[in-house]
Amino acid sequence: MEISAKEEKKLEELCALAFDFARENDVASLKTLLDYGLNVDLANHKGNTLLMLAAYNNSLDVAELLLKNGASVDKKNDRAQTPLAGVVFKGYFDMAKLLLQYGANPNEDNGMGLTPINCAIMFRRSDIFDLLMAHTDKKLSFFQQISLFIMHKFTKPSV
Repeated sequence: MEISAKEEKKLEELCALAFDFARENDVASLKTLLDYGLNVDLANHKGNTLLMLAAYNNSLDVAELLLKNGASVDKKNDRAQTPLAGVVFKGYFDMAKLLLQYGANPNEDNGMGLTPINCAIMFRRSDIFDLLMAHTDKKLSFFQQISLFIMHKFTKPSV
């Protein structure tokens, strides 16, 4: 099917709106687009899906909408990053919990062996680390154990 240049421009504008809706937690608008056939795994020029953008912007309601509609929970962007890794970096506990409920892999390699578990250790996200560990049966490597020790040794307890 061929489309005109004008139609292509309108389609690009519609996709840009969808990405904005994902970032801004605009469930109603994004649901309308999905109901009319928008691809739930639509990705931008950097490979960031609607779910990736929703997760990274802590748009919890939109993320849940996308996941309920079959979004790929571990789909990587062009930098080999998953939504869960981005969420761990940002420190969004509830978003991490949601992604894990829909099957996100806490051991997924996001490049150079950097997993969400490693991110939690590196960025001292102990609450998210505990959550991730509850969703894996994989044992920590020696390096992870040492890093975890250092994290606990130098992280100040929250008051």
